[in-house]
Amino acid sequence: MQSLRQFLLIACLVAAGRESMLGQDQRESTPTTKTPIRYLVVIFDENNSFDHYFATYPAAMNLPGEPAFYRRPGTPAVNGLTPELRSFNPNGVQPFRLDRADAVTCDNDNHYTDEQAAYNGGLLDNFSILSAVGSGCTPNLEMGYYDGNTVTAIWNYAQHFSISDNFFASTFGTTVMGHLNLISGQTHGAIPASISGKVVDGSIIANVNPTLDDCSTGSVVTMGGRNIGDLLNAKGVSWGWFYGDWTATSSGNAECSAIYNAHYAPFQYYGSTANPHHRPPTSLAMIGHTDQANHQYSITDLWNAVGQGNLPAVTFIKASVTQTGHPSDSSPLAEQQFLVETINRLERLPQWPEMAILITYDDSDGWYDHVMPPIMSKSNDPVNDALLGSVGLCGAPAPGAYKDRCGYGPRLPFLAISPFAKSNFVDNSLADQSSILRFIEDNWQTERIGDQSFDAQAGSNIFDFHHQPNKALFLDPESGEIERK
Repeated sequence: MQSLRQFLLIACLVAAGRESMLGQDQRESTPTTKTPIRYLVVIFDENNSFDHYFATYPAAMNLPGEPAFYRRPGTPAVNGLTPELRSFNPNGVQPFRLDRADAVTCDNDNHYTDEQAAYNGGLLDNFSILSAVGSGCTPNLEMGYYDGNTVTAIWNYAQHFSISDNFFASTFGTTVMGHLNLISGQTHGAIPASISGKVVDGSIIANVNPTLDDCSTGSVVTMGGRNIGDLLNAKGVSWGWFYGDWTATSSGNAECSAIYNAHYAPFQYYGSTANPHHRPPTSLAMIGHTDQANHQYSITDLWNAVGQGNLPAVTFIKASVTQTGHPSDSSPLAEQQFLVETINRLERLPQWPEMAILITYDDSDGWYDHVMPPIMSKSNDPVNDALLGSVGLCGAPAPGAYKDRCGYGPRLPFLAISPFAKSNFVDNSLADQSSILRFIEDNWQTERIGDQSFDAQAGSNIFDFHHQPNKALFLDPESGEIERK
């Protein structure tokens, strides 16, 4: 760990060289940071395990007619699928390559209890219970993986910037749990505290909708406690959640499109950061600051604000349902289109020299991953915990610990794209979704969430503030290949 004095010295040197590129208002509205990173963008995609995207990285098959990927000299290997795991897998079904023609797939099972059972006490031999079921679904789909001929852009970002092969969901389970762990490190505190099959003793174990959203249907909850938005507000740091299917409504109740998903708007679960009627910002200058929009926006709002020189210090981006990478609703190719177009645009901003872009996922969708996660949060609910094979349960929690938060959960892809990301680097240090929360807290020097949030134990080691800054990398949105001038 570098000292605060060293971090601030570097930050001053970087800022001095870039200050003339930013408007005066933008500079004055960005509080001091502990590192040279003054702008953080988090792109939160859907339902992919690490092995599903990086099983054979950096070796691609390079079949005719598909975008090619070739390993750069010095590109490190990852903890992926060994030849033995591909030929003698304990699941009895061998992992198999999916190509671009298989970009659209069915959706696997990723429920809290079922995912634990698939890991079967560390044997990782029961993934068949997560297999997609339905007419036309590929048999044993959960064992499929892509390589750099399909997830080409993500592999190119990986070998030019940084990835982690030891990054996990904070808990087992589904979309809502992943989103809540990203912004609060916490799935406990739901009100009401009990909904059959969804909320147990205040802990969320399945998808439920936010009470404070006009577009919510079915079971609804409000979360107690704090989230990262509350901490940033207290420090005067600008921030926003920008969602592709968010539609602002000037009066009355929100207009709810057919594809809007309240699970993708996690700040709506908290009274302090909700915008129940989807009110628009009062002006472009107020985007990132507290007004009737309450930091909840469409992605169009982001680009309109950026056009006026107003990029929030902390920006969360959620693609439209059709571009998140979620099986069935989306695909790796639709996800790639969104990622590349978004990142190309961000890299052209004057704020790029002080920016970090992080890409990760809410959950694994039940896709096979061969790494047993370390269990940092134990739970002994005999009804809903099933990690330890025939014994069931998920260890014995400490007295007073919140239950039904068994985790860490499945291993997920994680990429850091930044001038300060280590180049062509694979980070092996232990991290989870709340590591992003922890970085925001440390960088903008906020408080911790508290109340058994996972941020207290989170860590990461993916930035390097002493090397020559990385250059921007521009890719083709269709192929994922490097743009040639």
